[in-house]
Amino acid sequence: MKQLLMIISVLAMSTSLMAQENQRTTKKSRKEEKRAKINAQIRAEEEGVIAYRKHYAFGVKLYTDGYGISFEKGYSKSVKKATLYQIEITERKHQKEEKQNNVFSNSSPFIFGKINFFYPIRLGVQKQFLLGNKSNKNGVSITANLGGGIALGLLRAYEVEVDDGLSGRKFITYDSPDSLTFADPTGLQPSGPGLSRGWDKLKFTPGLYAKPGIRFDYGRYNDLLAAIEVGVLAEFYSKKIPQMVYNKEQQFFFSAYFTILFGKRK
Repeated sequence: MKQLLMIISVLAMSTSLMAQENQRTTKKSRKEEKRAKINAQIRAEEEGVIAYRKHYAFGVKLYTDGYGISFEKGYSKSVKKATLYQIEITERKHQKEEKQNNVFSNSSPFIFGKINFFYPIRLGVQKQFLLGNKSNKNGVSITANLGGGIALGLLRAYEVEVDDGLSGRKFITYDSPDSLTFADPTGLQPSGPGLSRGWDKLKFTPGLYAKPGIRFDYGRYNDLLAAIEVGVLAEFYSKKIPQMVYNKEQQFFFSAYFTILFGKRK
């Protein structure tokens, strides 16, 4: 009986070792296949053959006057040229914005003099031109992106909650009979609006934009896209955008941006 158990144990150990060896061999084989595929793609692109014909990417953007997110779908016609279709949703903030706290209560912080939240939505196209390709799989490719499109400026009314001493707490806006109180809420214990306020007073202003940038793609020659992009954005709207009281309303906006992109190639 003991001999039978020993034989079974030896067989089990042998089977386990063989399975582990097969797994290591399979993993090594996959790595070699992946390395061979990458090398083939590098040689193909050096010869002008497209390795990937389309991609999509999500982006997180920081502007000198705001922030946003983006989605991009690109189509490559050659190794050196591509067309990028993009949509962005952002928020622009006025340089004079400053949050204040009500020292007499635990109410939400408010921004004195803010008239509207400003949300530009951009839909456009960029042409991408290769400036420098990757010298190896761990290198960085550099491209120039140039384009623009249409912009839709969403203006959401900034509502301040105050205590007028008669009807209790109420919300007021600058574009209302309470505009004088809005510009000077001293003694009314003002409080900032929540995310749900102001949407019923939404306004739209159309415009155009132009956006040149430089992209640094540090992703390997595989299905994943990883890049950063820096550039500038110029925006012009059909009419002036009211953001803050006692400040000049702007129709033209100019800012620099930084974007982190991640996605997939096909």
